[in-house]
Amino acid sequence: MIPTEDASARKREIEEKLKQEQETLSFIRENLEKSDQLTKGMVSILSSFESRLMQLENSIIPVHKQTENLQRLQENVDKTLSCMDHVISYYHVAKDTDRIIREGPTGRLDEYLACIAKIQKAVEYFQDNNPDSPELNTVKARFEKGKELLEAEFRSLLTRYSKPVPPILILDAISMDEELEVQEEVTLEHLPEAVLQDIICISGWLVEYGRNQDFMNVYFQIRSSQLDRSIKGLKDHFRKNSASSGILYSPAVQTKRKDTPTKKVPKRPGYDHDLRVKHHSDALTEKHGAAAGKDDVLDIEIDSYIHCISAFVKLAQSEYALLTEIIPEHHQKKTFDSLIQEALDNLMLEGDNIVSAARRAIMRHDYSAVLTIFPILRHLKMSKSEFDSTLQGTAASTKNKLPTLITSMETIGAKALEEFADSIKNDPDKEYNMPKDGTVHELTSNAILFLQQLLDFHETAGAMLASQETSSSASSYSSEFSKRLLSTYICKVLGNLQLNLLSKSKVYEDSALSAIFLHNNYNYILKSLEKSDLIQLVTVTQKKAESSYRELIEQQIQTYQRSWLKVTEHLTDRNMPVFQPGTKLKDKERQVIKDKFKGFNDGLEELCKIQKVWAIPDKEQRDFIRQAQKKVVSEAYRAFLQRCANISFTKNPEKYHKYRPEQVEEMIERLFDTSA
Repeated sequence: MIPTEDASARKREIEEKLKQEQETLSFIRENLEKSDQLTKGMVSILSSFESRLMQLENSIIPVHKQTENLQRLQENVDKTLSCMDHVISYYHVAKDTDRIIREGPTGRLDEYLACIAKIQKAVEYFQDNNPDSPELNTVKARFEKGKELLEAEFRSLLTRYSKPVPPILILDAISMDEELEVQEEVTLEHLPEAVLQDIICISGWLVEYGRNQDFMNVYFQIRSSQLDRSIKGLKDHFRKNSASSGILYSPAVQTKRKDTPTKKVPKRPGYDHDLRVKHHSDALTEKHGAAAGKDDVLDIEIDSYIHCISAFVKLAQSEYALLTEIIPEHHQKKTFDSLIQEALDNLMLEGDNIVSAARRAIMRHDYSAVLTIFPILRHLKMSKSEFDSTLQGTAASTKNKLPTLITSMETIGAKALEEFADSIKNDPDKEYNMPKDGTVHELTSNAILFLQQLLDFHETAGAMLASQETSSSASSYSSEFSKRLLSTYICKVLGNLQLNLLSKSKVYEDSALSAIFLHNNYNYILKSLEKSDLIQLVTVTQKKAESSYRELIEQQIQTYQRSWLKVTEHLTDRNMPVFQPGTKLKDKERQVIKDKFKGFNDGLEELCKIQKVWAIPDKEQRDFIRQAQKKVVSEAYRAFLQRCANISFTKNPEKYHKYRPEQVEEMIERLFDTSA
């Protein structure tokens, strides 16, 4: 059972909570009533605002529409006025631009082009809107006048500022300075930058708006003339510089630059060895009556032509680079083709003249003059790939000009080589033309000199011979094939020379002199082959050529030595009387000994007198032949004297015993010495 106090306390607690809840409920009711009142007030305000807003809208919308219409009308009026001003301006274009058009574009190209643009727009307007108006004819005439003046300005700028490239700059561009580790690219500036930009601007306008291609013809004509003048200027400079400085530039000489650029000595473009081509030997000069100065002039002409070929390639490349900035792309190749024609034709004509001169030289049997072709041909072939690259895209007739010239040079060169070989074989055996002392014949020295000069251009000569081959193996000839052909050719010349020398030697009545003659010539040939690289070329097809010449030389020495048999035969035991010591000789026996002494003395004196004026230029060979002959004669003479030492065959022994062995040796020592 719950105690009474606890129940009372619990009751009081419940009553207090109930009282609190009632108070809260009362508070909520009051707030709800207030909220209802506020809501009613707000609804009333909003209803009033909506009513007023509708009234405002009904008043404003008509005003807004009226204002909008007024604004549209204002805009239309402004546009109409603007259009009227624009149209009226077309009627004033001719007058406004008259002064600027008449004065031309010089010095104010941008302003001038802006005037032309205004005139062009006026033309378009009248064509579209009023094609029958007189104003159209006026602005058209003004436009054409403006275009003509632009074309004239294009021509004027090109003419005024296009100058030949100075020779020194060209030489800098085509030279390769071996002293510089980093090659400096030489830029050929044909036009000042500001002028170039004006020309580009005018050409662009003429293409886009002028509908005119005549300016391209003007361009190639002016630039073609300057290209040709640049090359001719180089040629003239080269000749004058060579003449004034006394420096002769050989076709195969490279000179390192040590001077300032303005005094630079031109170098041969593309060559890496120092070989001077001498076109005539002294013998040839004497034979043909040519002055030495002619060779020098010829060297200058050749070197000048080679430099001009290199200059053409470099200048043409530079011209093409300039052309691409000015001429539209689809007209560039055709314009370039026209631009280079004059200079290229002049170079090819000069090359043809060189070929013609070589052909005339062949007709005169002056084959050494044909060597002028070799440095030129070598340079043309070295330049061909760059030539082809430069002329890429030009007409076939243009691209074929250099190959045609190369073919002509190869043909005439090969003909010269073949005819030279034949001339060596068929050179007549003229007695008056034979050396009296049996020394080296002019034919031999000329032939060897020709082959040595040919060696300087062995690759060119080999390819030249290969180009004339019709066999399938020659269609794609290699350097080895060319080398074998050249070796075969050299061996042919040497073979022809050997046969001719053998024939010429028969002109001599004295077989000993004939032997000395052949010995000297064979020895000269062998030494010349050994001193140069000719022997290496010869052995490509004739492995034993060197030993063959040594055998020939030895044979001639033996033939010569046999000439002394008529001297030494008197010293043999043949017919020598047999006697006992102390026995008196018969008159017949004494006469035999006297005849032997006399025969020896007379033969010795005769041979020494004759052979003293003979010549053996090679000191080594001369000493060898003397020593060998001294040994043979001296030994035989000493033995003979020893046999006759105790024989009394005459009362005057000094009459027969004229020479001591030492004197005999001295006499032989003076052989082949024209100075003795």
